[in-house]
Amino acid sequence: MKIKQLSIGILLFSGLSLTTSTFANQNSEKFQQLLDEHWQNANKEQIFFRKDPDAFRMNGKLPEMSAKGRERRATYNHELLSRIETIDVTQLTSAEQVSYRLFKYEREAEEKSYQFQDHLYPLTYYSGFHSYFAGAPANMSFLTEQDYRNYLISLADYPRYNQEHIVDLKQAVALGHTHYCKSFKGYEKSISKHLVNNVEESVFYAPMLNMPTAISPAQQSTYRQQVKNLIKNTVLPEYQAFYDFFTQEYMTNCRTTAGINSVKGGADYYQYLIEYYTTTDLTADEIHQTGLDEVKRIRQEMQTIIKAVGFKGEFKDFIKFLRTDPQFYTDNAMDMLEKASYITRKMAAQLPKWFTVLPRSTFDIKSSPNGGAYYVASDGSGTTSGTYFLETKNLESQPLYTLEALTFHEAEPGHHFQSAIAQEVDMAEFRKTLYHAAYGEGWGLYSERLGKEMGFYQDPYSDFGRLTYEAWRACRLVVDTGIHAKGWTRQQAIDYLADNTALSMADVIGQIDRYISWPAQALSYKIGEIKIRQLRATAEAALGNKFDVRAFHDQMLKNGSLPMALLEELTMDWIKQQQI
Repeated sequence: MKIKQLSIGILLFSGLSLTTSTFANQNSEKFQQLLDEHWQNANKEQIFFRKDPDAFRMNGKLPEMSAKGRERRATYNHELLSRIETIDVTQLTSAEQVSYRLFKYEREAEEKSYQFQDHLYPLTYYSGFHSYFAGAPANMSFLTEQDYRNYLISLADYPRYNQEHIVDLKQAVALGHTHYCKSFKGYEKSISKHLVNNVEESVFYAPMLNMPTAISPAQQSTYRQQVKNLIKNTVLPEYQAFYDFFTQEYMTNCRTTAGINSVKGGADYYQYLIEYYTTTDLTADEIHQTGLDEVKRIRQEMQTIIKAVGFKGEFKDFIKFLRTDPQFYTDNAMDMLEKASYITRKMAAQLPKWFTVLPRSTFDIKSSPNGGAYYVASDGSGTTSGTYFLETKNLESQPLYTLEALTFHEAEPGHHFQSAIAQEVDMAEFRKTLYHAAYGEGWGLYSERLGKEMGFYQDPYSDFGRLTYEAWRACRLVVDTGIHAKGWTRQQAIDYLADNTALSMADVIGQIDRYISWPAQALSYKIGEIKIRQLRATAEAALGNKFDVRAFHDQMLKNGSLPMALLEELTMDWIKQQQI
């Protein structure tokens, strides 16, 4: 009898396990179907929520930016939110649960975005839809005839794309949601520089200069002529139309107060942007105070270096010395690129000591087409590399004493590292190009600091450059919230940043205009870096001699881009696993 009862028990348990397993499989299949449908739709729309805008590339028909397009995407996103509620997250695997929580977080964030005015601000001080479009060919690979056919479609579709943005900007004028006058003075040059007389000098003609030999000479000639015609008769007239609108209608209605809180609904919009960029519920006041505290701490470290190099004078005198002494600058673009390349190779040799997982994909170093320094990730197809773009036209804005910190931030172990690894890890497609600013920029700033641990910044001036970059990011917490929540003027913000960093004055002014035109984005760097440092300190304290910095860094990167709360939770789980 006992044996029989045991047999029944086993059968009952097996039946329960089978039912549970079947239910779990059904949930997994249902969730995967949802992810697949979303990804197919995102590729069709060519709009990927929370993706680095610098990575814009053309692929045939351009995204629809009209109100109709936004309404369609909002409706679809709401449908996804309803469908995800029907999936039992407890029946998913641990890896799937991370994707589930992240996917739901993104859909909720996207739904919230449709309630605000993002579409009224397709321009910032450094860039805009027109400059992203112009920069796209440099980020693309042209290997097949289909690549060129898609390119022709994109160029031909630009009039619609351009006019849809102009419609939004006209609405911005009507609602008072224009940019601040002083910050956008001279912005029209970012448009007019593309109004070339010779179409072969246009950035849009660049893909035709070195065409694959697999394409016949006759077909190459045909494509070249088609592109010339499209540039001359389709693209350039639209850039002229945008230039005319911008100078005659938009800038004549630019706003006269720097802060976004000066426009209707601006205070709520700023709080939304804080949440979007930092992935936290911090208030402007909390962030402002954090910035003040960080600036004070970093200043003390800067003073230590000033004393160590034997400089006689006040802090402001040392800053003036750095900004004006020729030894800290180069007047040759190639020299700048070569110095950055040397730094990346020296860093590459140290990476295995600090990471167990290294990216397979490579990155290039190029002069920035639109100014500034930044990184553009590969498209993930295996046919494009990442690219570290450097400022080489306005060389007085890029001192050599900050080049190490900049390079570690943008290339390795910073943005290239995190983006390349995310694309190479086996996880849901939507996660591979996802870009939370606090995570991405926080890791970039952490990478600058990590370089010190790795033995770099042997030159004290370079180490001061690292600190001035950290102070710069701390100052952002003060000036961004000061401008957009506390009524600071543009000049107040310029003075504060100039007094507390060794950035060149050209860079100081440009940075303040960036913050004015791109509220809250600059908060992400320090907020993210502080969280990563806190998590490392927690892991070191909890694990003691079990702490492995390589394993910690792998943990930070292996899940791709995450909001701060989820990054913290997964890290705490990892710490518990290491303690076993």
